[in-house]
Formats: sequence, C-alpha cells, structure tokens
Amino acid sequence: MGHHRPATRSKNKRSRPDDNADTTSEILGKILLNGEATEDDINQLYMILKPVCQGCRVNTKDNPNCFCGLIPPPNGSRKSGLWQKTSEIVNALGPDPSEDLRESFDAPAGLKNLGATCYANSILQCLFMNKSFRNGVFSIEPDVLKEQPVLDNLARLFAQLHSSNKAFVDPAPFIQSLELDNGVQQDGHEFLTLLLSLLERCLSQSKDAKARTIVQDLFRGGVSHTTRCSNCGNESEASSKIEDFYELELNVKGLKSLDESLDDLLSIEELEGDNQYLCEACVTRVNATRSIKLRSLPAVLNFQLKRCVFLPNTTMKKKITSAFYFPGELNMAQRLSEHSHKDLIYDLSAVLIHKGSAADSGHYTAHIKDENMGDWWEFDDEQVSKLGQQPFGGSASTREVKTAKNEPVDQSSSAKETMVHVDENNTDSGQLHLSDSNHNGHVKTFSSSDAYMLMYVRRQSKSGEATAGQSCETKIGINGPVYQQWTGSSLPSHLSEEVEKSNAMYLKSCEEYKSKKESELNCITERRQEVRSVLSEAPVQSLLKPYFWISTDWLRHWADSIIPANIDNTTIQCLHGKVPVSMTSYMKRLSAEAWTMLFSKYDGGPRLSKDDYCIDCIFELARTKARADSYRDQRSLMKELAEAALARECFDGRLFYISKTWLQQWLRRKNIESPCEADSGPTASIRCPHGELMPDLGPSAKRILVPENLWHFIHENAVVVKPDDDVGCSAFSSDSEPCALCSIELKEAVSSEDTLREFKLKQRQTHEKLAMNKNMALYQDSRYYLLPSSWLSKWRSYINASGKNVVSVELENLDSVVDMLMCKEVFHSFFHH
Repeated sequence: MGHHRPATRSKNKRSRPDDNADTTSEILGKILLNGEATEDDINQLYMILKPVCQGCRVNTKDNPNCFCGLIPPPNGSRKSGLWQKTSEIVNALGPDPSEDLRESFDAPAGLKNLGATCYANSILQCLFMNKSFRNGVFSIEPDVLKEQPVLDNLARLFAQLHSSNKAFVDPAPFIQSLELDNGVQQDGHEFLTLLLSLLERCLSQSKDAKARTIVQDLFRGGVSHTTRCSNCGNESEASSKIEDFYELELNVKGLKSLDESLDDLLSIEELEGDNQYLCEACVTRVNATRSIKLRSLPAVLNFQLKRCVFLPNTTMKKKITSAFYFPGELNMAQRLSEHSHKDLIYDLSAVLIHKGSAADSGHYTAHIKDENMGDWWEFDDEQVSKLGQQPFGGSASTREVKTAKNEPVDQSSSAKETMVHVDENNTDSGQLHLSDSNHNGHVKTFSSSDAYMLMYVRRQSKSGEATAGQSCETKIGINGPVYQQWTGSSLPSHLSEEVEKSNAMYLKSCEEYKSKKESELNCITERRQEVRSVLSEAPVQSLLKPYFWISTDWLRHWADSIIPANIDNTTIQCLHGKVPVSMTSYMKRLSAEAWTMLFSKYDGGPRLSKDDYCIDCIFELARTKARADSYRDQRSLMKELAEAALARECFDGRLFYISKTWLQQWLRRKNIESPCEADSGPTASIRCPHGELMPDLGPSAKRILVPENLWHFIHENAVVVKPDDDVGCSAFSSDSEPCALCSIELKEAVSSEDTLREFKLKQRQTHEKLAMNKNMALYQDSRYYLLPSSWLSKWRSYINASGKNVVSVELENLDSVVDMLMCKEVFHSFFHH
C-alpha cells in the first residue's frame, strides 16, 4: 500500500464565501429560534475559531486571526510608504546639496546651464580664466557696481567662480541682467562681441584706470583697409583710418590651417576692369590693390573661425566640419603692417568648441588653459574636466596617425608625430602634431573639426617686461581681509564677505540635509522594527486569553506608514458602541500584549475587547436574514407566475395590467434578498398624463396582464421602496378602458405621420436625382434656380430619413433662405420694379 502525499496545494486554502454564508445563516436561524446566543455561536459568528494563518501571500479578510501580507517579506519592498526602497525614501527628501560640493579648489567651478545658455557659459569661462580680465573686474569700485547691474552681477558671478564651495555656479542673475532668453541658443561669437561692447560702455564710469580700460587693454586691436593705386602708388584717404577690432574673422572653407586663413585675410586683392579704383591723384580710374593691414594687436587675440556658410540655393546655413590646424604658439611679428624686429609670440589659451553638425543648433564647450599651472580644462556647463598639458587631452589617449603628404602642419616642415585624443563618443575632438620650427624646438600644432573660436594670449618678453595682456597682473590693494584661492587672485572685501556668507549658508544646508537624512533613516529603521515586533505578538494563542478588536484599515495603514495616526476603531463600531458581526471582515483579533504596545504609543480607540460583541446587532441580523429568506421564497413563487404571464398563459380570477418591459427587467434580476429601487414604478410607463391607462400603441406603452396575487406582491414591494409614488403604482384592472383623449391624440398623430410619409415619398420620386445627390445634365434652353447648399443638405436629410432617423424639425421656408443670399441693394431694387 502506498502512502498518500500530503495535500500541500490545499495548505492555507481559503474557505468558500458560500460555505461561510450558509454556516452564518444556520447559526442566526438557531439564535432567532432559541432567543439566545451561546458562546460557541459568538465564536463562530465572529470567526474566532479560525486558525492563525502563516505564509499567505495576501491578507485574508474572512479570518480575523490572519496577519499575513501586512508587511512585505524580509527582502521585499513596496512602491511607497514605510517599506519602499531606502533609496526612494532618500530621494523623497529632495536633492542632496552636498552632491554639488566643490571637491577641491585645485579645479575651476562650472556654470549651470539654464536651458540653452551653453554659448554664454563658454564665453564667460574664457573671460574668467583670463587672470588680467578677472582682476580688472574685481577692481571695479562698489559705487560703480551699484549703478551698473551688468557689472555688479558679473563681479558677483566671478567671485562665486573664484571662491564658491559649490562645484558649479548659477549664472541666472547675470543672464537676466542681459535680458537673454534662456531657451534660445545664440551665436557665441556674437555674444562675445556684444558683451565686450557693453562692458566697455559700463566700465567707462569707473575711476580706476585699470578697470576703466580693461576691455580695450586686453581685447582691442587696430586694422585698416588699404587701397593703393598701382599707377602712382598713392593710398586712399580712408587707408589711413584705423578701425578697432576685438576679434579677427577668418575664412575656413577651402583652407586647412590658421596660417592659410591669415594669409587669406591679409591677401592683396587686385582691382581691375569694371572694378577699377578712382584715384584722387591720377583723377581717373586705374588698377589698384586692396588689402587689410594689421596696425596693432591686442594682448588677447581672438580668432573667429567662420564655420557657418550661407547656401543661396536652400537659403540655409551649413556648418563646415573639415579639420582645421592651428599652432600652440603663434608669431605675429611678420603679420603686422610695420614688421616688428622682435618676435611677437602668442600662446594658445582657449579653444571654443561647437559640437553638432547643424549650423543653428548644437552644444558649446570650451577648452581653456590655466595660466598659473599650465593645465588645460574642459568646461562643459556644470562639468569641468582636467585635460592635462594638451588642449585636447592628448596625454590621456594617444595613437599614431599618418599625416597626408599634401597637408602641411607647419610652414617650415612636415609633421613628424601626431597624437589624437578620442573622446567618449569615439570622435576625434582634436589632434596634436609635433613639428620642427624655426625656434630650435618643437611647435605643437593641433587640429579640430569643431573648433569655433581660438584665443591666444601674448607671451611675456624674456626681459621680464609685461606685455599689454599682462598689464593688469598687479595685486588689488584693498583694506580688510583678502580671500585667496587657487587662481592666485584675491577678492575685495565687499565680494569676499558675500561669498563667505553664501558658502556658510550652503554648508549649513548640507549639514541640515545630512541631519535630516540620518534622522529619517533612523526613524524608518525603528518603525520597521516596531511593526515586526507588534505583528509577531499579534496572534491570540488561546481562546482563554483576552483579546481586543482593531480596525484592519487602521492596522494596515499603521504597518505601512512612517508616521502613523492615533488608533481609530470608530469604523468598526455599531450604533450601540460595540462590535457588530457585519464588520468581522474589516477587523482583526489582537492579543492583549500587542494591543498594549499599540495603545501605549498611539492612544486613540475606542477600546473594544473580547466582551464587546453586540447582541442587539446579532438579533437584528437574524431577523433581517429571516425576512430575506422569506422574501426570496416569495419572489421565487412570484417569478414562476411572471414567466407564465409573459408566455401568455391564461389565469383564473382577477387580472391587472403592468408594464411588459418593467416585468421583463424584474425577472432578470438575481439574488434579491429585499425590495430595491428597481422594484418601483411597475405601471409608470402605461399611465397617461390624465391618470388613466395609456393606449397600447407606442412601444413604451406595451402592457401585460398578471394575476392578482402577483400584482399585490409587486405593488407592496413598490410601495415599500417609494411610499408616495402614486403615479408609478397606479392599479389598472383588466376591465380598465384606455384614455379617450390620448386615443384621439395618438390617432391624429398616426394620420399626420402617414400624410408626411406620403409627402416625402412624392418629393423623392419627383426629384430623384436631387434627393440622391446625383449629377444632373444641364440644358441650354432650360431654366434653373440657385439654392443654398446648406438648405439642400437639410432637405435631403429630411425627405430621406425613415424609422428612428426621422427628422422632426421642420425645414426653413425656402423663400426666406434665398432672400438672405441677396445683398440689400439688389433685394431693394428687385422688389421695387
């Protein structure tokens, strides 16, 4: 004989609701019969005898001893509340300000992108990283700053970049003072030009000579547009006029290097043929030459690379993405109109990058050299990354690349070695070339397909004499403490105090967040331990031990809330202040130990103990159950009579009319234990406005005869539901006559409908093509009339509608509709002739 396997599938299997209902019905019947409820009856009605559940996936409603599913398993979590993941609880506290903490002042700070302000951020970082310009801004007098919002916000921004404890600074106040749209990206070159012009005007109010001319001293150079007569050699009067420039715009299309672009800029143009020059000295049109001459160069020399070209065929801009070579150092001595005998060396200090293939969109970043340490940094809005000793981080990732034979890297020789930096997107952001030069060393030449602007700074001479670009390097003398940081610059007191205050507030917010986070996590840990502890003590181990009832809803919220509310058992109380049987599925049976733990901490109530079952509610429920059983039995008998009536079976005795539709719906209802709203109005649809029987002509007035006992059952239940409903409960016996007035009205209506139907048929037959919206042939000798198309559409709908689609609205008079089409002058003339 084999052994039977244990029925593991039936472990903790829930009992069927029907079984519980049958048991409850039997117990209530016995209580009503005996007139008393025993302790065993109470235990069964309140389901106290059910076993304590273990391992249920969800909480069982019909077992007050089940505490499963109130909390997730040991390694589980929930989407919200006490048991959500710790990371989500921390996220609910908001962003951690310490994540923006500046790790070290060895690195520059970034600038927050306000939407589409990367172009402004890149330019601002280029200006800030220029020590001379930075010191010049810091030397502006407080009185001038108060009168010039742009200068004031720029100084504050530079001070934050200089000494803020944050890894990136918010430039919003400065951007707002310029009235820029954060959502619209602008051209970086245009922004720099406009910004320098604005700063030059604002700084003119300063009494500090160094601050007043800082823009001119650093960025302004001079050029002239020279026209020379090839016949007499005289230059035009305008040739002597020197124009200021803040950057030189260089062509890139068809050119490979900075040297080629400079040659193109300074090249001589021949004016011949139709383009001859009218020489003032020769007093005739002659051949001439035209060229740009560099008269003076600024300390900071900016080259604007014209990567965007206009396409006339498409009226669109296109970006030139060819590689462009530029040197790490540039000798401009031979480029001046009056050649300098001394070298005029400029060192590459910044490269503005425009990423993206489109000319009118993309992203701006800046690669800038730190003047003090010589390291290059990449500024990408909030992110600032160290590149090392090369502008494109060549030391980070290098590989050998063969240089094309026809692509010279330097004027003196070809490239010997190339190092290419590969960025995260596997695109060449820049190349480094080492070339022999005329300076007994190597000139580093770089190439980039995204370089948009190049910034060079004049090198200090060997004798130690500072160039114009470094004329502002002297320290700022101020009274009071000086805030010194990685830049080697110092802040004046009015700025350092503001930054220190801002830093103190920021560090305070970091500490507050840290404290709040620790407090929250400790609270969560303590609450989880408390819930597990209480639920482990919750089950009542013996019938002899005391217990208390508690609302399941409150218990569930308590087990899942970080900060629970006071105990609330009012939802499971009856009118007598006790616990009714009807609330058994909405409460749990709690041990005295667990109740004490909860009540001592959360107070509330009311306190509902073992003896607080409601005997009054038990007897009321028993009587209600008995009435329901009686109603169900009676309805079952009446249902048979109703089915027979609908089957047109003959009945003896007195008969009554009721609505056929109502009776059909009454039969469809199931599991009815007492009269409900649907039991009202059995004769409402067959009673006319005059209070008599409606003629049996309309679909809603269909009626049927039922026996007297079925009518009395239906009528009594309808009165119970709506005691004052005389209209819906009117009695019409089989000998009731239909309303005479309603009969006449219905007959007239039927006759009118027949007449209208004939009229529509005649219209359709007479104007068949017009009614069917078919094309009609037009003949020359025939007469035709104009009709409004809107009226014609309504006419078709009117005569073609039938059945439920009949249009009840009468058509407008055609004459009045046609009159509306005529203008007032024609209408007046037509009717007066």
